[in-house]
Amino acid sequence: MQHGVGGNWWLKTAIILIALGGGVLLLRLTVFRTKPVPVTVYRVKPGRVEDSVVNSRAGTVQSRRRAGISPGIPGLVTEIKVQKGSRVKKGDVLVRLDDREQQAQAQLTARSLEAAKAVAEQARLEAELAQRLWNRTQNLARNDVVSETVREQDQTRSLTTQAVSLAANARILEAEAALEASRAMLSKTVITAPFDGIVLDVTIEVGEWISPAPPGVFIPSVVDLIDPQALYLSAPIDEADVARLRVGLPVRVTLDAFRGQAFDGTLTYISSFVEARQEQNRTLRIEAELKETSFPANLLPGLSADLEVILDSREQVLRIPTYALLEGGRVLVVQNGRLEEKKVATGLHNWSYTEITSGLAAGESVVVSLDRTEVKAGAQVVVTAEAEK
Repeated sequence: MQHGVGGNWWLKTAIILIALGGGVLLLRLTVFRTKPVPVTVYRVKPGRVEDSVVNSRAGTVQSRRRAGISPGIPGLVTEIKVQKGSRVKKGDVLVRLDDREQQAQAQLTARSLEAAKAVAEQARLEAELAQRLWNRTQNLARNDVVSETVREQDQTRSLTTQAVSLAANARILEAEAALEASRAMLSKTVITAPFDGIVLDVTIEVGEWISPAPPGVFIPSVVDLIDPQALYLSAPIDEADVARLRVGLPVRVTLDAFRGQAFDGTLTYISSFVEARQEQNRTLRIEAELKETSFPANLLPGLSADLEVILDSREQVLRIPTYALLEGGRVLVVQNGRLEEKKVATGLHNWSYTEITSGLAAGESVVVSLDRTEVKAGAQVVVTAEAEK
């Protein structure tokens, strides 16, 4: 009887141990099972890849035509036809000065010209009369009808009146030049736009007396005008990239003011000297012109811009986002729910894409969400999103 009881005890113990073992296994398979790491992937596919360099600091939109307009003569401001932001055409009136004095001077010189013409006409008539008398005297002298004294007097009178006529004609030219000068002075009372553009600033008021700047003394211009259609971009480039640049390379321009847009351009200038600034890298200045000549109205000089110079490009090559590439030319790909590390060979690259020359095939899923420590080779993962770029 005791033996039977002991046998049952061992049987019960074995059943309990088996049940505990099954429970632990069940917990491991359920509650304590490692959860797959969520990842975002990019499916390898063909596309365009560029090799490019970008400016080291923000560039600036500038204009090749900008004029600080000042008066040519001192004067009293009587009218201002523009204000900040006004769009003007070449020849449009910007500012008028009091022109009463210049008008009077122009009228005076015009009257002087009229008087000079009248005197010249009188001198011409007298010269013609003296010449006729001299011609007659010469005819009479051949027949010894007139004395030598009369002949000399008529000749002298003819020569003298001709000289007077020439002097009168010279005074006409002098009066015409004076009239032209007075009209030029009068024109300076009206300040006009030298080209189509936008008024950036007006620094005067009606009733204010303004003067041109004397030599060696800076006086701010009264109107600041700029041509928004003559835009170019200027930016610093790191000295390490300069050897790869050449004039004529294509440029892609982006501006904070136009997010999501890019403007095509051409590299037109590479500085021949290095700029060295304290606590900053040595840079060279580059310039680019936009291909388009019709710009948005609010694309104005002074805006910050970034220039990406395209050194080389290839179409329809396998590529991955550059940020998916790990140190040492490695990537993580998803294989049967786990991460596998692969070594790849690369070609052209920029901050957006890197060309893959070997190590990956089209359609493979490369992990791009690398900001978690769990994302490493061998980890069990689940793909939660696919990146387009």
